[in-house]
Amino acid sequence: QDMSARGSSSQLPKPFDPEPVAKYGTLDVTFDYDSQEQKLLVTVTAVTDIPTYSRTGGSSWQVHLVLLPIKKQRAKTSIQRGPCPVFTETFKFNHVESEMIGNYAVRFRLYSVRRMKKERIVGEKIFYLTKLNLQGKMSVPVILEPSYSLPGCDSQMSMSEVSCSESTSSCQSLVHGSAPEILIGLLYNATTGRLSAEVIKGSHFKNLAANRPPNTYVKLTLLNSMGQEMSKCKTSIRRGQPNPVYKETFVFQVALFQLSDVTLILSVYNKRSMKRKEMIGWISLGLNSSGEDELNHWTEMKESKGQQVCRWHTLLES
Repeated sequence: QDMSARGSSSQLPKPFDPEPVAKYGTLDVTFDYDSQEQKLLVTVTAVTDIPTYSRTGGSSWQVHLVLLPIKKQRAKTSIQRGPCPVFTETFKFNHVESEMIGNYAVRFRLYSVRRMKKERIVGEKIFYLTKLNLQGKMSVPVILEPSYSLPGCDSQMSMSEVSCSESTSSCQSLVHGSAPEILIGLLYNATTGRLSAEVIKGSHFKNLAANRPPNTYVKLTLLNSMGQEMSKCKTSIRRGQPNPVYKETFVFQVALFQLSDVTLILSVYNKRSMKRKEMIGWISLGLNSSGEDELNHWTEMKESKGQQVCRWHTLLES
């Protein structure tokens, strides 16, 4: 403000572009769409503008991609180290119809990966395919925005900068948080037989019967292979928070030979009164996983050798 008051800003060179106050990473991405084959190739070349080590707590990086709104097609890069990691990896997404291109988007998430520590989302961005050049390749910088995982940061998945050629409703369905999601951390210690489930946070929890923000809690139920209840517990209530932070960890005793035969159900409830509650949604992990994402999360936990694995999951309607 002082500069503009003195008129000094007029002396800046034409290409000058003020740096944003905070950087969350910029991806070098190339899109290559084949309308005949109805496939999209996405190449993640490198990441620059990564936040400092003290903010993210990591010096190894990985990029996760998911095709929205279905979330069935996912991909992730290898893990690379350093302040400017180079990936140069190409991923293919199939069945992307050219006449429906405005209904699709790719969500990018940059994770910092630490040994013996859980992953953290550094930044994320939804790239709407309405911006695609339908003929040939298109290279663009994808500037990431704050993620829910960074303390003190709200998601900035606003629609303001998106120009949709399709209807607003089809675009709205792509926005992160249009459906309730929950961030879960899983860790298994094969030596002690302790299964730890951390309920970290939720996003866009809704009060189905009123306009007021919901009062939510998460119930965890562990079932054996026969569907019988082995253990149950629940978080404390977060009042009036559509994006509640729980950060509560629950430990279940599960022998290694049992690990493939148990199911962990997480149910999110809105407590309306002393005697009334309504279910916002649920997921299940393990033997009877509620979807591919949940099954993959459980598998990654088993393969992570005692490291916590954190993933977002979209809640299923009750």
